[in-house]
Amino acid sequence: MEKRDILLESGTNELEVVEFLMGMNPFAINVMKVREILNPVPITKVPHAHPHVEGIIELRGEVLPVIDMAKALGLPSSEIPTQDKFIVAEFNQQKVVFHVHNVTRIHRISWKQIEKPSQMYQGLDGQIIGVIKLEGKMILLLDFEKMIVDINPETGINVEQVKKLGKRERSNKKIVVAEDSPLLRKLLHDTLAEAGYVFVEFFENGEEALRYLQTVVKDGTPIEQEVQLVITDIEMPQMDGHHLTKRIREEEALKKLPVVIFSSLITDDLRHKGEKVGATAQVSKPEIGELVKVIDQYIL
Repeated sequence: MEKRDILLESGTNELEVVEFLMGMNPFAINVMKVREILNPVPITKVPHAHPHVEGIIELRGEVLPVIDMAKALGLPSSEIPTQDKFIVAEFNQQKVVFHVHNVTRIHRISWKQIEKPSQMYQGLDGQIIGVIKLEGKMILLLDFEKMIVDINPETGINVEQVKKLGKRERSNKKIVVAEDSPLLRKLLHDTLAEAGYVFVEFFENGEEALRYLQTVVKDGTPIEQEVQLVITDIEMPQMDGHHLTKRIREEEALKKLPVVIFSSLITDDLRHKGEKVGATAQVSKPEIGELVKVIDQYIL
């Protein structure tokens, strides 16, 4: 176990995913989000709950919502209920249970093996963050954060948090953001503009952001003249945020850049991963107000 931890810890651009089935369709969730996997227990129904919420269960003194993944994904109900499983997950500072039809295995893969879904089959409201091509099949990596925000918009990023910080001056500082979710890029664009940060360059993954930073310094321009801060998500196809941070710290021309990790995976258990690769600060989604305070602190 220790060896596995070490390998996955140091920004190696790898991740482990739990593969689960809905009918015969394989899906995946990042192991870093999974707390445990259980056999189903009786569910207490809640009147007038969102249609995707099956009810609540009690687990070691905590009351947790159960999400019916078949309903959330628009797929048929379970044909063999005896194989059903509950995946207990934690992200965005909350715990939730996903009711799936079966859990098959854990795969270790590189973010390089994950392709960004095309708008053609995904649409803007898509629930897929990546397509994993593995052993001759395709496994869909789901956007669990979006699933939760669709059920409860209150859990999403909220511009009001920034308005609470009071009147803001317009800043001429430039920020680079690596974030794969189109929805979150738009929200970050709007909230950072509200906070006075209007010069923000967005990239869909760590690889694109790194390439841009390398291009800036190629002709000898000191990076701090062009870019004053980097914000990165963790989970992104091609190159994740931990690996991006590690690469920035390894390059002489870039290593002074403040890097803030803004991710749903910032928990007490996982914070050390960001520290290990040299993150300047780490903020959990959806705490946008906190993120702005951190930007203010390191950019000024």
